[in-house]
Amino acid sequence: MNKPILIVGPCVIESRENILATAEELNKISKELDIEIIFKSSFDKANRSSIESYRGPGIDEGLAILKEVKDKYGFRILTDVHEVWQVEKVKDIIDIIQIPAFLSRQTDLVVAAGESGLIVNIKKGQFLAPWDVINIVEKIKSTGNDKILITERGTSFGYNRLIVDYTGIIELKKLGYPVIFDATHSVQQPGGLGKSSGGNVEYVQKLAKAAISVGVDGIFMEAHLNPTEALSDGKNMVRIDELKARLTELINLYNYINLEA
Repeated sequence: MNKPILIVGPCVIESRENILATAEELNKISKELDIEIIFKSSFDKANRSSIESYRGPGIDEGLAILKEVKDKYGFRILTDVHEVWQVEKVKDIIDIIQIPAFLSRQTDLVVAAGESGLIVNIKKGQFLAPWDVINIVEKIKSTGNDKILITERGTSFGYNRLIVDYTGIIELKKLGYPVIFDATHSVQQPGGLGKSSGGNVEYVQKLAKAAISVGVDGIFMEAHLNPTEALSDGKNMVRIDELKARLTELINLYNYINLEA
């Protein structure tokens, strides 16, 4: 690939105003760096730690906001689905359907996503070995859809911890589909704060650079205008005002690695 796939956006839709302000900043970065950014955000975070946690505006309001972002800025849009019936509602608005890591073995959901005809981004479950992902790929391919991305997001390592196995990225590459590295969820501490997940944003850039060095095709990086005020995953999202410098460094490394290759 000439340029890395870059999937960026806030974890969850907090408000129309927040999403449009974020999209405006990402649009500027996209133009300044001459790159495509795929805009990512969720209308519902159905797998929050606590019943008290903010989940999002819901599918109807959320899709309306994502459509506005798409129409105004021309971004391709990625969002996740948690139930089969949601696939039909999202498929005419978004461009990439994401299967959440916790649901990556849910056959009906994976097959429905494949039947949409859209690109399907598989988040590898934290509990799966890299070679187990072939089973998910085969479920999507059974629908006649071969437009597949595979995203590594860390593997469970004891309680409230994730670890990234970089040899796993090499194994995922052998499946023949683009492999994305989720740099922000890989530094998450699932349930680490009791009623919410913790994280360590300090490691994001270092892990992303390591992933590029072993051959990933793109980076998934959640970003927020002010992560300390974010309603979900604030501990591991990067600040929008730091994003241009981060992406510049990663793109330069990607270009160097691929030139050498």
